[in-house]
Amino acid sequence: MTRKQKKVFIRIIIAALLTIVFCLLPVDNFYVRLVLFLIPYFIIGYDILKKAVMGIVHGEVFDENFLMAVATVGAIVLGEYVEGTAVMLFYQIGELFQSYAVGKSRKNITALMDIRPDYANVEQDGVLVQMDPEEVETGTVITVQPGEKVPIDGVIVEGASTLNTSALTGESLPREVTEGDEVISGCVNMSGVLRMRTTKEFGESTVSKILDLVENSSMKKSRSENFITRFARYYTPLVCLGALALAVLPPLINLLTGQSADWSQWIIRALTTLVISCPCALVISIPLSFFGGIGGASAKGILVKGSNYLEALSQTACLVCDKTGTLTKGVFEVTHLAPAKDGSGEELLEAAVYAEHYSNHPISRSLKEAYGRAVDAARISDVEEISGRGVMALVDGRKVAVGNRKLMEQFDIAYNIPQRIGTEVHVAIDGRYAGYILIADVVKPNARNAVSALKAAGVKQVVMLTGDARAVADAVAEEIGVDMVKSELLPTDKVREVESLLADRGKKEKLAFVGDGINDAPVLSRADLGIAMGALGADAAIEAADIVLMDDNPEKIATAIGISRKTLRIVHQNIVFALAVKFICLALGAVGTLNMWWAIFADVGVMIIAVLNATRALYYRDEG
Repeated sequence: MTRKQKKVFIRIIIAALLTIVFCLLPVDNFYVRLVLFLIPYFIIGYDILKKAVMGIVHGEVFDENFLMAVATVGAIVLGEYVEGTAVMLFYQIGELFQSYAVGKSRKNITALMDIRPDYANVEQDGVLVQMDPEEVETGTVITVQPGEKVPIDGVIVEGASTLNTSALTGESLPREVTEGDEVISGCVNMSGVLRMRTTKEFGESTVSKILDLVENSSMKKSRSENFITRFARYYTPLVCLGALALAVLPPLINLLTGQSADWSQWIIRALTTLVISCPCALVISIPLSFFGGIGGASAKGILVKGSNYLEALSQTACLVCDKTGTLTKGVFEVTHLAPAKDGSGEELLEAAVYAEHYSNHPISRSLKEAYGRAVDAARISDVEEISGRGVMALVDGRKVAVGNRKLMEQFDIAYNIPQRIGTEVHVAIDGRYAGYILIADVVKPNARNAVSALKAAGVKQVVMLTGDARAVADAVAEEIGVDMVKSELLPTDKVREVESLLADRGKKEKLAFVGDGINDAPVLSRADLGIAMGALGADAAIEAADIVLMDDNPEKIATAIGISRKTLRIVHQNIVFALAVKFICLALGAVGTLNMWWAIFADVGVMIIAVLNATRALYYRDEG
């Protein structure tokens, strides 16, 4: 318990004991009993009364504090001291319980996302000094000892180690790193000492962006949360007017018809309905459910930027995937060299490597790995990237074009068509065809299971869009079992295909696009939901997507949908349960069937049950 919760708990104990003692005392005098019961009443309810008065002063009259204040003060005025004090007492017990539940959920989420570093070790005059990560400038060399969190993104300049990335990815598989490797903040160094040169300021580092994303996720409310906010805004004043009518109209009608007004009976009924009508269960449990769902997703390495996105995810009917890095590993290997008749494979590969030297595309990296030698950058000039087609560069004064078939067709260069399956890299030198290189990407071993899991989760259609050759795309699509594949697409073509699929969706059916969050930014923003796959440390992915998967496991998409649907089930359960109990009890209270004690259950009891149900959203177990 927090200090504030302990104080409330002590007040509850004192007020409860005094109420019991005063109930047992044989005191019949009206004024003496009034003074006695006002003592526990003010001990337990002074803060509620204060909030009610401040709400009236600031123009925010109709809230739960106002309802509790009117109901309990009214009960005491009518001589129902025990009931008035008990209502306030049990209300505070309910408030303490929900405060503890919310605090526990926040604590669990904080523990699950405990990636904020406390300090960075910076060497000064031969001694390591602990500094606030926010004070460390870009380019500073820091030391990360075994057991410490990596405080800022950087590149290893000395040392080798194993990193625990579970806080970011939700996976326990460690990552081996050595000199020259990029390391992102939030990982835990498990073995060797690492010296790193920081590449970003703390505010721009991965850990800072993730924490900001999680902490601000509650700012983007779901339709369910907005509904409850609007509902409470109209519901509470209507209930107050209804209670006022119940207290005044029946007695007046009785007087007009010559019967006894019986004001106290109808006022008690009106006060009872006020206690019953308090919307705490809905106002508290619905946001708590979404908060729990977002926290449970975070624990599995799925970052959701707002409860509106979590709600939309539950309605996903069509999932569109990029191929490279999403359904395949994005690890390309050169499998075949096919030089023209008058050339050699070595010359073909060298021309391609030099032209692609400045590119960070996976295909470029695979060419460099196959070449296996250092590149003399002085031999390269006038590099031009042609979007969706390839690159042009001057290498030793010769004009080298490297890319796909469209690039060859753009310059009217006749090319050979490979008989094998693979990504084609065609090369032309000074306008003459020099041959092609085949590169194969490896399908992720869990990609087929991911597609099956999506179908089991109720996704009607899984589509793959790629800029790769048709033969390669068709082979991958057949292997993993997607419903539709579109190949040889430029980024603008992907947007057009997504818009076509969106036009075929129903009103309540959402389309989600899964990509790397960098090259696919236009499509991510055009889809109903943008999901960044394999985004460990990718700034553009965190910025562009609505949901970020912190590893490259496509099965996490089905997990995210499962969490979303469980959260929405809990939200709907709470809405139906709370409203059903409220309206039934309101009707019974109005006709005098329920007394103030039942009113306490209808308010506090329903709130406790709803809050307990909401905390289930924090936990999700993958099926299968």
